[in-house]
Amino acid sequence: MATKIKTVFFCQSCGYESSKWMGQCPGCRQWNTFVEETVRPKATPSKGISASGTPGRALSLPKALSEIEMNEEDRYDTHIGELNRVLGGGLVKGSLILVGGDPGIGKSTILLQVAGNISSDKRDVLYISGEESLQQIKLRAGRIGSFNDKLKFMCETNLSTIEEIIETTKPLVVVIDSIQTMYNESVSSAPGSVSQVRESTSVLLRIAKSLGISIFIVGHVTKEGQVAGPRVLEHMVDTVLYFEGDRHASYRILRAVKNRFGSTNEIGVFEMQEKGLVEVTNPSEFMLDGRPEGASGSIVTCSVEGTRPILIEVQALVTRTNFGFPRRQANGTDFNRVNLLMAVLEKRIGLQMGEYDAYVNLAGGMKVAEPSLDLGICLALISSFKNKPIGDGIVAFGEVGLSGEVRSVNMAQARVQEAAKLGFTTCIVPKALEKKLKSTAKDIEIIGVSSVSDAMKLI
Repeated sequence: MATKIKTVFFCQSCGYESSKWMGQCPGCRQWNTFVEETVRPKATPSKGISASGTPGRALSLPKALSEIEMNEEDRYDTHIGELNRVLGGGLVKGSLILVGGDPGIGKSTILLQVAGNISSDKRDVLYISGEESLQQIKLRAGRIGSFNDKLKFMCETNLSTIEEIIETTKPLVVVIDSIQTMYNESVSSAPGSVSQVRESTSVLLRIAKSLGISIFIVGHVTKEGQVAGPRVLEHMVDTVLYFEGDRHASYRILRAVKNRFGSTNEIGVFEMQEKGLVEVTNPSEFMLDGRPEGASGSIVTCSVEGTRPILIEVQALVTRTNFGFPRRQANGTDFNRVNLLMAVLEKRIGLQMGEYDAYVNLAGGMKVAEPSLDLGICLALISSFKNKPIGDGIVAFGEVGLSGEVRSVNMAQARVQEAAKLGFTTCIVPKALEKKLKSTAKDIEIIGVSSVSDAMKLI
């Protein structure tokens, strides 16, 4: 009897399934996200066959935490310190990792470097590409460096064939480039569709957990910056890594937005060079490279990403508008937060910015939403408005409230130490932290301010 084919509609944002098209998804409340696909119903397995389709498999019994064995081999060194930091200390055995980012930003490059590094430890690695031929991969590999025979390459999109090869060779690490090109024969829709991406990821997840193989999968992104396909894809994997930065610039920022084995606040900073991605061990110095001296509207502030403090230059330009409605623009920080801080400056210290355009930029391409940048943004706006430069050796950080008060931030001591390490002489901090920081700070002057008006007097 022929298998009946039915048509269903899937939400591209969250994977919600419906028998008819709807303008708004009931699951994620997004508009115009439903796509039509044909689906073949799965055959119901008979008794005696496990969910994975393996007959006669032993029944898994529940275990207590004291019965679960751990060893040092459960994490592998990728030989890339910045990537190890983002992953939480190394690559976890049997993990499924999704790597997303804009085209040309370096996803395939860094995974090829990771595959080469792990294979150098005499471990088997399999790199599967659905987008490039073997000759094209060899050209790219020749630019990056040399590789040994423990690293095997394969061009294939049929997931059944890939599953058979993985179960036969049993490599330690597998790279799938990319998940949108994989094709599962049990799903009738085209590669890259919601059903294909979801079912293909489900198969790879089962392989990773049952065989203890770590699998990297590359995911394409949409114009909104999200991984193409259903949102449920990010819920299925163990770790989601995003590459940020301008593809035309040299820097790359790797950020973990989900990590079951570590912190999601850590970032890795890389520089794209001729031989691939090179890790930046001192991001603060890298971000401040080329900073202008004696320019108004420029100040250095300190943000904390995970456990690492990073110094960032905040630039502001305030100029009289040529139109009736002033323009506001923010790059690297929250636009609404900048508008809020400008309203505080107008109300609390009397700066009349209603007739001025205002532009705020975080130099170096960083994207930071931490409130500790508030004081730095305010001082940069005041400096540009008054056309008075701020001292080159000054660092400022602190959260600004609606009353104009400057509030405390976390990890203040680490921020001050980072500023002192790079040669800054003065640090403007919230008044509540002044006494504590003065007792521990060395070779740097600590100035505490309780409000924005107090900070303005220092310019």
